[in-house]
Amino acid sequence: MGKLVEIRWHGRGGQGAKTASLLLAEVAFNTGKYIQGFPEYGPERMGAPITAYNRISDDPITIHSNIYEPDYVVVVDETLIKSVPVTAGLKENGAVIINTSKSPEEIKKELNYNGKVYTIDARKISEETLGAYFPNTPMLAAVVKITGVIPVEVFLNDIEASFKHKFANKPQVVPKNMEAVKRALEEVKGNE
Repeated sequence: MGKLVEIRWHGRGGQGAKTASLLLAEVAFNTGKYIQGFPEYGPERMGAPITAYNRISDDPITIHSNIYEPDYVVVVDETLIKSVPVTAGLKENGAVIINTSKSPEEIKKELNYNGKVYTIDARKISEETLGAYFPNTPMLAAVVKITGVIPVEVFLNDIEASFKHKFANKPQVVPKNMEAVKRALEEVKGNE
């Protein structure tokens, strides 16, 4: 296989981590990539910890398992860093992207991980743009920016088309979602 990027998402039921991983897979597929986007099923319920995964490659993907050594970890709910080993198996040259109002330096002190740490206040962005707490939209944009798996301009065009399809009965929410995406691309912070 050529360049393969593996991403593991940690969130809580109802926060949209699974939806974000599937949207990322859809947009990557639209750019000609080979993709996998899938959740790890267990006793999912609102608020319970959940895990979802992405594999994105230029070549066909022959692996069909959970991801144990991801290149990137996305944490949609920062409370999980105290109860779930979110950095387990994370490659040292990878990165973790966390939804928090804290700085990357503050979060790095809380994690047992020496690699890159990025933070984004997806709560603030979603509440200010969407009027409710939907962290998956800003988190998806942050993942695209940090991983570089899809060029940002291609992502913006494809995600807008996806939103128009998904919200065909509520077209007024498309500009709000696009605002959340664009803000996330600008506001994600990281330490190299």
